[in-house]
Amino acid sequence: MKRFELAFAFLQLPVDYLMLILAGFTAYYLRFSTFFTEIRPVIFKLSIGDYTTILTLVAVGWVVIFAFAGLYSTNPNRKLSNEINKVILACSTGFAAITIYVFFTLQKFDSRFLVLAGGVLAMVYVSVGRIAIRLFKILCYKFGLGLRKTVIIGTEEIAEKIKIALNEKSYFGYKIIGYLKHFDAQKLSALGKIDEIIFADPKGNENDAFSAIDYANEKHITFKYSADLFATISSNIAISTITGIPIIEMRRTRLIGWWKIGKRMMDIIGSIFLIILFSPLFILSALIIYLETGAPIFYKNERVGREGEKFFAYKFRSMYQKFCTGAQFNKNGTNALKLEDDLIKKQSIKAGPVYKIKDDPRVTKFGRFIRKWSVDELPQFWNVFLGQMSLVGPRPHQPREVAKYAKHHKIVLAIKPGVTGMAQISGRSDLSFEDEVKLDAFYIENWNLLIDLIILIKTPFVVLRRKGAW
Repeated sequence: MKRFELAFAFLQLPVDYLMLILAGFTAYYLRFSTFFTEIRPVIFKLSIGDYTTILTLVAVGWVVIFAFAGLYSTNPNRKLSNEINKVILACSTGFAAITIYVFFTLQKFDSRFLVLAGGVLAMVYVSVGRIAIRLFKILCYKFGLGLRKTVIIGTEEIAEKIKIALNEKSYFGYKIIGYLKHFDAQKLSALGKIDEIIFADPKGNENDAFSAIDYANEKHITFKYSADLFATISSNIAISTITGIPIIEMRRTRLIGWWKIGKRMMDIIGSIFLIILFSPLFILSALIIYLETGAPIFYKNERVGREGEKFFAYKFRSMYQKFCTGAQFNKNGTNALKLEDDLIKKQSIKAGPVYKIKDDPRVTKFGRFIRKWSVDELPQFWNVFLGQMSLVGPRPHQPREVAKYAKHHKIVLAIKPGVTGMAQISGRSDLSFEDEVKLDAFYIENWNLLIDLIILIKTPFVVLRRKGAW
């Protein structure tokens, strides 16, 4: 490992310790602030000197817990979301340890506030510290410091994709200095100093792979390889035994059991909150639509949800009534469908089973506004509340679009569709359907509540930038 990476791995420890100390002092001064003393007077005696002594010792203990939680891993490519998850888990463990200690030693300690506030603030401060380190590291990469000189070996198509991805995402810290179709020791040596080799053709010649590994071991170069199909689809597995025989279950997603219950609870609470929050916008939009083109205000669009279950997704009507399709507007007959088919052929900006009509002439003036700012989709919070959709997930599509799915597209039907999702914060309409499926598949296979939270936080900023909105 490069010294640059080791330096950042080492830097995490003193920064974590400092953040824990700051969290402790913040909790102490908050307790003695006028706001909290007016709510409940301070009835315990703990000087700042004694508190500092206790705090420094507790912080050492927490750092040890952090180490056991794997927070000082030297892996340079670990995900920030996983890191924050571990911070929260480790701080919760530290909080539990203090609570158990106070209980079993029968310590007379009357300020539960210090323990609780200190624990919560530790999660926040340590997370902020980790993010700050990550941002500083990315800044170094931007200036060309600490980049890992990398060679990709594999078929030209795969190697080119990896090269483009790593060059676009400079925060990964790679500098691609060359790629080869097959292993060639002389060509590798001619490239000069190499930090990493990425073998990007797992279906390729075995001799090539083993030769590349031997070369990497000999030259003390980090060796990585892309997973084959089985390794990719078996990222979520459960192992059990039947009469002593190990049986491996390949799961489509981590979203099962209590995690599924937790996501549903978040959907219920979140949808109620968002419906209340946006209720003035609901009323205003409904009034403008009614004044502009009359009733109905809402458009019920048939969509396909989890495991192929059909439901009606609610949207604010953004088109003139005479052009609307679906069971709700049967009176429009085949004319509306024929016009839509013609527009799809002429003006769709999407390839594949899903269509997206640019400059749609059927859309009203206010309809263009609410589509641009995604206001038309706000009624889908009711779909979330009813359990037909989730706040975060793959976008639902119409039955005629789903009928054109290839086999590998159908993974998006493994979970409930979402109001927003990974594809929506990564380009919206600018993405190809294949790219959307890849992002949704990644989300499904690697789901956790923190990813949902990050997507929800990013969504309004993406909407405000209006990237990919039509």
